[in-house]
Amino acid sequence: MSDFDLDLRAVEEHIEEEFEGEIALGVLDGTTPADEWLEAVSNGNVLVLCVDGEVNDLASGFARDVKESGGSLVHFRGFLIVAPPGVDVNTDRL
Repeated sequence: MSDFDLDLRAVEEHIEEEFEGEIALGVLDGTTPADEWLEAVSNGNVLVLCVDGEVNDLASGFARDVKESGGSLVHFRGFLIVAPPGVDVNTDRL
């Protein structure tokens, strides 16, 4: 086995931006008001929402505001991933 030394404290010092929110799981089915989803994203959270219905109808109350603020939305295999500004959703492997 090789001697591999990784100093994580030194790496942390070079990270300029930290993720301050959390990843929040939920169901997008129309029962949660759009304002609650928008507030969660505005607070820096990434939403992973299981879509139960028509995604365009269910997300219409917050999608435009998220996009206009610089956030992103990705619909993938029945889930809607909603990320705040500064958090990129990489779709290169889709």
